[in-house]
Amino acid sequence: MAATKIGDIRTKSADELNGMLLDLRKEQFNLRFQRATGQLEALSRIKQVRRDIARVKTIIGERARAAAGSQA
Repeated sequence: MAATKIGDIRTKSADELNGMLLDLRKEQFNLRFQRATGQLEALSRIKQVRRDIARVKTIIGERARAAAGSQA
């Protein structure tokens, strides 16, 4: 699975972003568990998931700051 593009993330709604973040965190947990038990073959996937989580959290933060700025 390829890394998620930032443009694809920006088009999603807040609920979709939260759901995506939850799914990515579950995947990250499963990958860490597989690595610990020696079952993980695609080690690069851990890095991709970590970066996708950062991308989603960045967009969520940008939207939160934009909403806070428009209220002031």
